Amino acid sequence: MSKLGNLGARLHRGEISYDFVGKRKIWYGVSILITITAILGLAVRGLNMGIEFQGGAVFTTPTKMSTSVAQAEGYAKDASGHEAIVQKLGNGSLRIQIAGIETDQSDRIKKDLAKDLNLDPEKLAADLVGPSWGEQIANKAWEGLAIFMVLVVIYLAIAFEWRMAIAALVALIHDITITTGIYALVGFEVTPGTVIGLLTILGYSLYDTVVVFDSLKEQTRDITKQTRWTYSDIANRSINGTLVRSINTTVVALLPVAGLLFIGGGFLGAGTLNDISLSLFVGLAAGAYSSIFIATPLVADLKEREPAMKALTKRVLAKRAQAAAGGESAETPATADDTDDHTPAVVGPRNQTPAARGRGRGKTPGKRR
Repeated sequence: MSKLGNLGARLHRGEISYDFVGKRKIWYGVSILITITAILGLAVRGLNMGIEFQGGAVFTTPTKMSTSVAQAEGYAKDASGHEAIVQKLGNGSLRIQIAGIETDQSDRIKKDLAKDLNLDPEKLAADLVGPSWGEQIANKAWEGLAIFMVLVVIYLAIAFEWRMAIAALVALIHDITITTGIYALVGFEVTPGTVIGLLTILGYSLYDTVVVFDSLKEQTRDITKQTRWTYSDIANRSINGTLVRSINTTVVALLPVAGLLFIGGGFLGAGTLNDISLSLFVGLAAGAYSSIFIATPLVADLKEREPAMKALTKRVLAKRAQAAAGGESAETPATADDTDDHTPAVVGPRNQTPAARGRGRGKTPGKRR
C-alpha cells in the first residue's frame, strides 16, 4: 500500500488525527485575513470586466500582420481614447478588444485604426457588443448565482439541518469572495467563461462539504446517549476520516486546470483560456480549504451552543476528569450504563481497557517451564 493510502487508512481508523476543530480560531483568522485582502483588491482595483458585460468592439486584422502587439495597443488607444487588449493569434492576425465604447463610435474608430495599421477598412473585421446587452448578461449572472445559493440552502436544510446549511453558505461566500478578489488583484478579464468557471467550482466545493456533513450526520446519531465524545470530537474525526479523499479529488481536479492556466495561458499564450482557468484553479483550491477548515468547524460551533450539546460536553469532560484522577485512559469505552447501548459509530477503533489489554498474556495451557 502507498504511503498516502496508508495514511488515509490510519486517519479513517482514528489512529492518527489533526485537531482541525480545536484549532478552528487559527483557521478563522487566516480566512478573515485572506477575505479582507480580497475585498481590498476589489475596492481598490475593481474587476476588469470584458466587453460582454460593459459593451465595446473587437477588431480582427488579416493574417501575417507586421505590427507588434505594443504598436497595436498604442494605435487603438489613440483611435478610441480607451485602453485596449491586443492578442496575437496563431495565424499571425491581431485581435484588438476595446471596451466601454458606444456602438455609434465604432465606425470612426475602425477607420482610424485601419489607417494606422495601413489596412483597407473593409479588411478589418469588427464585432460589436452594445452596453445594454452586456448589462443584461451581468444581471443574468447575478440571478443565476442567487438562485444557486437559495437552492443549496434549501437542499442542505432538508437533507441535513439548518446549521449545516448556514455553514455551507458561509463557505461558498468565502470561496466566491476569494476568487473574485484574486481576479481583481491579478487583473484578468472577467468574461462569461469566468462566470461558468465560478459556478463550476461552487459545485466542487459543495461536494467536499456534503461528504464531510454526511459522515458527521451518521456518526452523531443518538450522540446524547453516550458520554465518551463531544460533538466537536466527532466533527473532527469526520474531517480526518475524509481528509485524504478530499485531497485526492482536489488534486485530480486541479491538474488539468493547472495545465490550462500555466501551460495554455502562460507558455502557449492562449490568453482566452485565462478567464475560465483562473476561476477554476483558485476556486477549487479555496473550496477544498473551506470544506475542511471553515464549514465543519462552523457547524461544530453552532451545535455546541445547543443546551443538549452543552450538557453533553459537561458530562464528557467530567467523566474524563474522573478517569484521569483514577489513572485510567480518558477515552475508555463507555459502559452499557452510560451509553444505553446507543454509542455512535465514531471513526476509529475503541481503545481497550487495561483488563482487555492484559488478556492473552498468561501462560499457554499445557506448557510447563
